[in-house]
Amino acid sequence: MPFGGGAGMVMSVEPIYNAIEAIDPKREYHRIYLSPKGEALTTKVAQHIAKRHGKLILLCGRYEGVDQRVIDLCIDQEISIGDYVLTGGELGAMVLVDAVSRYVHGVLGNNESAIDESFSDNLLEYPHYTRPAEFKGLTVPDVLISGHHKKVADWRKEQSLIITKERRPDLLK
Repeated sequence: MPFGGGAGMVMSVEPIYNAIEAIDPKREYHRIYLSPKGEALTTKVAQHIAKRHGKLILLCGRYEGVDQRVIDLCIDQEISIGDYVLTGGELGAMVLVDAVSRYVHGVLGNNESAIDESFSDNLLEYPHYTRPAEFKGLTVPDVLISGHHKKVADWRKEQSLIITKERRPDLLK
């Protein structure tokens, strides 16, 4: 029960502290607490974690969260996956692992796949098409069939700008 009263329960300091210290007594791991109070998980945050931190400990809260002393004593970084509250941090941890792993060499079949995608230039990604060239009256834009690489690149950039302006204008600031 939380000091000061209030609804809900708080995860106790001692068992969490002991578990983390048993796993990482020399502080060799980067310790992350999944929390709606944390910094927002972005592409840049995921890339930073992938490049700088080989070993991770992810702490997933429940109820009203964990005792603040766990955060003060054991946690290097708090991360939030969005402006909402879940019943626990486990889904946030899965999102974090998936986002970070995309930037670990060898995880994706083609390392270039993580370069040109949504949020890589503060833009949402352009539309993609595959075979057949026509399906139920909808056709692939001619420029993508043209073989003209510069025109394809220009079209993709233009589409990214249009989509971002319509759906996420905040990214253009």
